[in-house]
Amino acid sequence: MRRRILLSTLFVVAVTALVLGGPLAFTTWRLVDDFTRAELIQRLEQIDDRLDDKPPGAPIDSAAIALAVPSGGELVVDVPGTPVQRVGALESHDILSESLPFGQGGTITLSEPISVMRTQQVQVTVIVILLVVLSVGTGAVVATVTARRLAGPLLDVADRAARLGAGDFRRAPHRHGIPELDRVSDVLDTSAGALADLVQRERALVGDVSHQLRSRITALTLRLDELSTHPDPSARREALAALEQTEKLSEVLDELLEAARAARAAGAEPMDLRSGLTEVADEWRPALEAAGRRLKLRVPEGLLARVTPARIREAVGALVDNALQHGGGTVTISAREGANALVVEVSDTGAGIPEELVPHVFDRGVSVQSSTGLGLALARALVEADGGRLELSRARPPTFTIFLPAARADDVVGPPRRAGTPR
Repeated sequence: MRRRILLSTLFVVAVTALVLGGPLAFTTWRLVDDFTRAELIQRLEQIDDRLDDKPPGAPIDSAAIALAVPSGGELVVDVPGTPVQRVGALESHDILSESLPFGQGGTITLSEPISVMRTQQVQVTVIVILLVVLSVGTGAVVATVTARRLAGPLLDVADRAARLGAGDFRRAPHRHGIPELDRVSDVLDTSAGALADLVQRERALVGDVSHQLRSRITALTLRLDELSTHPDPSARREALAALEQTEKLSEVLDELLEAARAARAAGAEPMDLRSGLTEVADEWRPALEAAGRRLKLRVPEGLLARVTPARIREAVGALVDNALQHGGGTVTISAREGANALVVEVSDTGAGIPEELVPHVFDRGVSVQSSTGLGLALARALVEADGGRLELSRARPPTFTIFLPAARADDVVGPPRRAGTPR
């Protein structure tokens, strides 16, 4: 992108320099010719004023008019009936001459080597060319600065849009000082909030519907079990048939929920938690150190989770940011292998979460201070998008726990190494 902007700007500058520089050089060349001839005519007029004061046929006072004759030039006074008189001597056959009428039918002609004018023309034309080259160079510098100023923000906005498509709904507070791009960033932030709300509502709806359906199916199954023991054979057959259909309905519900989870985690891939969480720690460590706090990373090697790397990094980053804004003391990121999942914990040694906020800590808009209250809600949405789970496992000191699905053996080349297994 930067290269395209630079090349297009340079092309416009080069075309402008070519279109204007060529005619300007030609015009300058002609102007020097006109100025030189005008100077010769001016000298002739001065000489004519001096010669008019002399009687006809009198010899020319060379000393009186020598200053009006150019260096290396020649003055010729041709009056009918008198000898031709000359002042100076030409040193070249290529000359530039101008004449004026003098006396009764006579003329005075002033000539100089044309090389003098050609030298001036070349000098002025070179100056024009240098100015054109300087303008092209200035344009190149401006194009480079402009390309760098535009390309960087455009790439940032493109990356923000890509992260939004990948499920990263966190806001990007950084702005670039370019009104149009800042407007796009504002729209992306608004869209991120709307999408996060939509995703949360959809998942909450799916969870509520799933819970209600399972409850109703369970109740229906119990009633059908009772009917299956009815003494009437026909009633018993119908109850058994209905019970079979109910079991199939339960299987279909499980398949639909599994398909929905698989669709949300379509971009999931095996991720080494040590590598991914190290990136998060490196990103947030300077901010914590600037606040006089520390960050510890305790992640063994060989823990492979099946997740979308960008989502998990952003989710853990949101938890660290929450600890930075609302917690205290040392922030610790740890990971271990659980019974049925990989466990990632983010904790700090601060005062913890007030008791009244514990049930609502993941609700949007809930915050201890004046923040937006979006970080934890978005972190949960990111984790759940990959089929994981985020919980507040301890309020004081606060510990947030992420449960992630482990990578399957067929997801990686060769069996995944277990934690603690030597290389």
